[in-house]
Amino acid sequence: MTDNERTANEGIIKDLEEKGVRFVYLQFSDILGVVKSVTIPIEELADSIEHGKWFDGSSVEGFVRVLESDMYLKPDLSTITLLPWEQDGEPAARVVGSVLTPEGKLFPGDSRTVLIKATEAAAALDYRFYVAPELEFYLFSPKENGQVVPLTQDQGGYFDLSTGLSASIRKEMVHVLREMSVRVETSHHELGAGQHEIDFAPEDALKNADSIITARYTIKAIAQRHGLSVTFMPKPFEKLEGSGLHVPMSLMNISTGKNAFSDAKDEYGLSETARYFLAGLLYHARGMCAILNPLVNSYKRLVRGFEAPVYITWARVNRSALIRVPKVNPQKLNTTRLEIRNPDPSCNPYLGYTTMLACGLHGIKEKLSLPPPVEENLFTFDEEELRRRQIVSLPETLGEALDELQKDTVIREALGDMLFSKFLDAKRREWREYCQHVTPWERDNYLGVW
Repeated sequence: MTDNERTANEGIIKDLEEKGVRFVYLQFSDILGVVKSVTIPIEELADSIEHGKWFDGSSVEGFVRVLESDMYLKPDLSTITLLPWEQDGEPAARVVGSVLTPEGKLFPGDSRTVLIKATEAAAALDYRFYVAPELEFYLFSPKENGQVVPLTQDQGGYFDLSTGLSASIRKEMVHVLREMSVRVETSHHELGAGQHEIDFAPEDALKNADSIITARYTIKAIAQRHGLSVTFMPKPFEKLEGSGLHVPMSLMNISTGKNAFSDAKDEYGLSETARYFLAGLLYHARGMCAILNPLVNSYKRLVRGFEAPVYITWARVNRSALIRVPKVNPQKLNTTRLEIRNPDPSCNPYLGYTTMLACGLHGIKEKLSLPPPVEENLFTFDEEELRRRQIVSLPETLGEALDELQKDTVIREALGDMLFSKFLDAKRREWREYCQHVTPWERDNYLGVW
C-alpha cells in the first residue's frame, strides 16, 4: 500500500468516526450469491484494510475444505456506505470485500473475483461492460401458519398508480438505496398483487453486481420495518406472474467512449459487434441457464402463458423472445442495448454478469452467425412450426440446465475450474434433494388412486 493510499484510507476512517460509526460489516458473497458478513469495531478497520480479516472458508458454501480453511477478506473502500436503518443508537457501515488466500492472492472461488477477472479480460479487448437490471420482487404478509400469500390490499397492476402502503414502502426503499449510492433510475408496480420492480441506472458490471447484492438485503430490511416480508423467489405464487431480473446490457469502447453496439444504419440499430455478441448469448443460452436461473423454482417461472421467455430467439417488439432489442431515440444512439429476459432475482449477479460477458465475447471472437429475429408471439407456435424454424427451448428443469452447463467449456473457462465445479456440486445436491421430495400435489393426486 502506498503512502497516498494509506492517507486516503485514514481520511475515510476519520469521516466514519466523525459520523459516529462504531461497527463495520465486512461483506462478501458465497457462490450462490448469499451475503456473508463479519462485524468489526471501527477501530479494527485500518488493520483489516492493511492485512485483511481472517474467516473460516470451510464453513462457506462452495469455498474450501476444512484443511484449507484459512481465508482473508480484503475490504474495497470504494464500496463503503452507511446503513441508513442502523443509524439510531449505534451507527454502522458496510464495505464489500474480495476474498484472499493466506498467501495474499485473490481466491479463485470468490465470485466477485471471477467478475473482476472477466471485466479485465474485456478491458484488454477495449471493452467495458455496462448493465442496467430490472429487479422484481413480491411484498407479502407473513402468516402464523407459515403460509405465504400476496398482499390482498395491493391489487395494483402493471404501472398502476397506487397510494397505498406498498407504494410508500417502495418509495422508501428507493430513497434508502440512493442514500447508499445505489443508482436507482425508476420504480413501479408490476403485474402481480404485491409485486414491484426497481430499475437500476446503467453502470459498470462490477459496481452493479455490488448494488444488486446490497439491494436484496436492503429491500428486505425496509419491508421488515413495516411488518412485511419480501421474496425474490422466481415463482412464489402459482397463479401469479413470476419475478424476473431482466438485464439490459451494452459494451462501451474504452478508447472512444462510444457504445460498441450502436449502428444507425442497421434495421435494428445494431452494430456488427452487437450482432456477434447477441449470437454468442443465443449460442450459449442453454448453458447459461443454470447460472441465470439457479433454483428448482426458477423453472416454474419459465413456462408458456406468462411473460417469461421459453424459446431461444431474439426480437424487438416480441416480449416472448429470450433477448429483446429495445428501440432507442435516434438522438441517443449511445443507449443502444440488448435485454436478456430469462435471468431471475435469485441468481448470483457476479456469476451472471461473468457468464453473459464471456458468452457474448465468445460470439465476437468467433464471429458467430446470428439467426433471423422472430417477431411473432412464440406461444402461438405449435411443435411443427418450432421445428420448421429450428427454434430451441430453454431447459425445462434445473437438472436439464445443469447438464447443459456441464458441457459448456466457455462458461467453465470464464468461471474457473474451482468455482465451476463447486457450483455444479452444490446445485446437483439441490436437484437430487428435490427429486426425492414427495410434494402435497403428488399425495393429493395419487394417494387415493393408486
